Amino acid sequence: MRLLVVEDEAGLVSALRSGLGRAGYAVDTAATGAEAAEKLGMAAYDLMILDITLPDTDGFALCRGVRRGEIPTGTGPDLRILMLTARANLSDRVRGLDEGADDYITKPFALAELQARIRALLRRDVGGGSAVLEVGGLFLDSARQLAARNGRELPLTLKEFGVLRYLMFRPEHVVSAEELLEHVWDENADPFTQSVRVTVGTLRRKLTRGSEEPVLETVIGRGYRLRVRP
Repeated sequence: MRLLVVEDEAGLVSALRSGLGRAGYAVDTAATGAEAAEKLGMAAYDLMILDITLPDTDGFALCRGVRRGEIPTGTGPDLRILMLTARANLSDRVRGLDEGADDYITKPFALAELQARIRALLRRDVGGGSAVLEVGGLFLDSARQLAARNGRELPLTLKEFGVLRYLMFRPEHVVSAEELLEHVWDENADPFTQSVRVTVGTLRRKLTRGSEEPVLETVIGRGYRLRVRP
């Protein structure tokens, strides 16, 4: 899943990029409201982590602009927004939620709690409130970073896990390499790289062992499809 962190404190940005990256998220960053608005219009983010105090605006205005459709986003006005700020007053928390934030967490914070809140927001409209996905004989638990096929645990890298998760949300749908690159990799990914092809190839080999029927197929000229089989 692809996140946009809007924060101007360089040390915190570095820590969030590292910590959330280790959890398997593709993380882009913006230090100003203007930079955030530009990136929101260029990519389909799954969630935005937003500070209130920015050099050129405040997070309230940015959040309000997204919700009203005044700031176009690749995800639309329903982009999930988590405010992460040092402003802990009740009035600020109430205002943030009233302006359209889905959640509000104050600094200092524990990374484990932030990750739990991100997981809760990301699964709100897709798993009936569960971090677990099941498609055919495939099982994936985002909270525990665990994937299995027919009870056999799969030793996946973070990128393989991210690709499988994205495909399991879209079983039987053809997903292009460009779409995977946009949602599983971050903005620093080279669009001409072979990373997607290589990652899908290793994931395919790990998904199928011995006499098991292949479930991940390449659709020539279009992308990849996860087949649903009992």
